[in-house]
Amino acid sequence: MASSIAIENVHAAYGAVRVIEDVSLRVDAGETVALLGTNGNGKSTLMKCIMGIVRPQAGRIVADIDGQKHDLVGKTPEQIVDLGIALVPEGRRLFPKLTVEENLLLGAFRKTARAQIKANMDFCFEAFPRLAERKSQLAGSMSGGEQQMLALGRALMQAPRILLVDEPSVGLAPLLVARTIDAIKQLKEHYQLTVLMAEQNFTQAVRIADRGYVIVHGKIAFEGRSADELNNNDLVRQLYMGM
Repeated sequence: MASSIAIENVHAAYGAVRVIEDVSLRVDAGETVALLGTNGNGKSTLMKCIMGIVRPQAGRIVADIDGQKHDLVGKTPEQIVDLGIALVPEGRRLFPKLTVEENLLLGAFRKTARAQIKANMDFCFEAFPRLAERKSQLAGSMSGGEQQMLALGRALMQAPRILLVDEPSVGLAPLLVARTIDAIKQLKEHYQLTVLMAEQNFTQAVRIADRGYVIVHGKIAFEGRSADELNNNDLVRQLYMGM
């Protein structure tokens, strides 16, 4: 069944500091959409608004899951997760003193996910063989790339319908960034997910994105209806290619 998300005229702030202003975007069923922008332009704040961690001052965020619309504004993060929306947060936010396997199991607390624990765990270990090799290792003792694999796996243990990925490339070497982006594509296709990915690495993000938005100073500055449109846009060239 199809899942999508629509953000309409969202404003958000931390105290008196306005971070997001009049942001509208959509992610249609089965799409991978990139939210592109350099640090400090509001990408992570928008992700937190979707998940109920930050409450917008104005605007609507509506998830359509299996034909039923849910207004996310005002819902708690727990309620939003229970709808089938999962976040891979910036910085991974693992439980460092728990093992790989324990971190994965904590991702499966959602009632709908509990019946799929074995199948999802098996696929996580198939997609990320290093996690299988190190399932008894403490998460905090792993490399950055391994921790990012674990963060993705933990989100997938929730059996989500919509996956939000916030800055998956942060702190990773270029080769690991490419592998991580490839893994997001693989997981999206296997689980037929709808994906919104916030990323500042333009080159890697557009490899797997169907289309994308560029956010500058908390506002959507450009909507690219395809990867080609993003690649050929003057603003994108200025921000990411120095042209």
